[in-house]
Amino acid sequence: MRLLLVFSLAALIPQLQGCAGVVTAGAGTAVAVTQDRRTTGAYIEDENIESKASKALSRHFGDNDKIHINVESYNRYVLLTGEVPDQQAKEKAGVIALGIENVRNVQNELVIGPVASGSQQASDAYITSKVKAQFLTENKFNPNHVKVVTDDSVVYLMGIVSAKEADDATEIARSTSGVTKVVRVFEVTN
Repeated sequence: MRLLLVFSLAALIPQLQGCAGVVTAGAGTAVAVTQDRRTTGAYIEDENIESKASKALSRHFGDNDKIHINVESYNRYVLLTGEVPDQQAKEKAGVIALGIENVRNVQNELVIGPVASGSQQASDAYITSKVKAQFLTENKFNPNHVKVVTDDSVVYLMGIVSAKEADDATEIARSTSGVTKVVRVFEVTN
């Protein structure tokens, strides 16, 4: 199935002349899917879960400047990060995410407090890029097997990994400057 996806995307490339951004994004997605341990269906389902959960949370909470919720899904395990004003909002967000079709589990890491500033969010993106770069530098496992999410300098690691890969990824993330804490959201295989 994955090879079919790669060949299908390759066949479309001539049709997209002049659309370099589309070709690049399509090729990047094809490479990510072929090196991912999830099935192609699970990969697509995770994208759908993220979209559906984000829309459901937006519908429920509306345009509220006191709420900032990030939704990540990996093999139908959902991670919620961000900030909400109170425990009731945190719990409701978890219930909404768990109610999305095909979600197997929700790890609700929402923090009760003010919404992170734009500079904090930029710092988080920088930390994520540093962790991913360290994965490449250390070369202990395929970095495409671990999804890295950073929120308020806390790094969340998601993926389907062996125990050794989980330990290596955790140690690399923990030793990256700017990281205050590492939370493992792995599915560990034998």
